[in-house]
Amino acid sequence: MTAETIVAILAFVTIGAVLVFAIIGKRRIEQRKQDGSVPKSTLAADKDSKGTPVDT
Repeated sequence: MTAETIVAILAFVTIGAVLVFAIIGKRRIEQRKQDGSVPKSTLAADKDSKGTPVDT
C-alpha cells in the first residue's frame, strides 16, 4: 500500500464517520422537537427570555 492509498482511505473513512454522526444528531434533534415534554430554549421566539437555560 502506498501513502496515497492510505491517505485516500483515511479521508473516505473520516467523511463517512462525519456523515454518520450528522445523521444520528439530526434524528435525535428531530425526535426532541417532536417531544412535547421538553422545555423550550430561552432563544425560542415563543419563550420568555428571562427564564433559566434548558440544558444547564
